[in-house]
Amino acid sequence: MNAIGAEAIATRRLDLLPLLVEHADEMAEVLSDPALHAFIGGTPDTLEALRSRYRRMVAGSPDPAVRWLNWVIRLRKEGCLTGTVQATIGPTGDGLVAEIAWVVGTPWQGRGIATEAAQGLVAWLGERPVDGVVAHIHPEHRASAAVATAAGLTPTDEQQDGEIRWHRQIDR
Repeated sequence: MNAIGAEAIATRRLDLLPLLVEHADEMAEVLSDPALHAFIGGTPDTLEALRSRYRRMVAGSPDPAVRWLNWVIRLRKEGCLTGTVQATIGPTGDGLVAEIAWVVGTPWQGRGIATEAAQGLVAWLGERPVDGVVAHIHPEHRASAAVATAAGLTPTDEQQDGEIRWHRQIDR
């Protein structure tokens, strides 16, 4: 599992680029809309708080059995960052599982960017020694449910912190 690291992933319109602390400068604006926190709570990070968070994320998980993989989403034609995707990979009773998440800045929502990025990430994970993919989605967040469905995940009866657990088994 230690061999799994974030690599650039190209999709039809997007480049998923491994996260760098330097991305915080552009991402602070991308993630600045308080509406992005409607389902997860909190408020947008300041630039300094985002830089600090990105430093921790780039440094990696303190648990050697867990890998934190993070990407920024670059809309190739426009040459700008539009959001992030992430995968936290670790062992479970079901084998090696990647918990994924995504966020796309408000100005770029409704253009299929989250769907394309999640599909690209899940396809990439399917080429790694990962047995399953999960996401946790607020039951009222229809847009994220649509992204998960498009990425091949299905809702389960399990909930965690008020969110529904979605799952996809990786078949080899």
